Amino acid sequence: MVPFFAWALLADGGESITWRWVATAIFVVAASTDRVDGWLARRSGQVTDLGKLLDPIADKLLVGAALLILSWLGDLWWWVTAVILVRELGITLMRFAVLRYAVMPASRGGKLKTVLQSVAISLFLLPLFALPTWIAVLAYCVMGAAVLVTVATGIEYAIQGARVARAGRRGAAGRTGAVDATGSSGTP
Repeated sequence: MVPFFAWALLADGGESITWRWVATAIFVVAASTDRVDGWLARRSGQVTDLGKLLDPIADKLLVGAALLILSWLGDLWWWVTAVILVRELGITLMRFAVLRYAVMPASRGGKLKTVLQSVAISLFLLPLFALPTWIAVLAYCVMGAAVLVTVATGIEYAIQGARVARAGRRGAAGRTGAVDATGSSGTP
């Protein structure tokens, strides 16, 4: 759905009220189907490590496309897009780095971050130039909350990732009898 979303948002240079509504609808449907998919997987016991890994990547593609296009159109500050995308890319790379030790599923804070980002982006996708001012104010407030939670959960995931990696290296050193960076063999 990302290519259709991007095309609709960019139609008429992002100035078309109709296409902005279409882009918003596509974004909301795409974000909603992600939630429904996760709910169905948990309900039917079909949660897999692959799903835990691919689901956040799909979220990042949709959110990343929206943020980049909104900033390119001048509707959202570039620093907001940069902060969110750097965090998202960094955490995704960290998840891949610790994948040999454990799969890090989304935390409650990460899920809150995703909801706040989705709501904020949905509001920014609306043709704010043609709507009452209070909707724009709401969009900026929700985006501010999304940025704060994005940074806070990024720090939380980085700490968790460091712990997983450290425990994984200790466990690997103990299994192989290898010496870790501290000079310890990992065995008592």
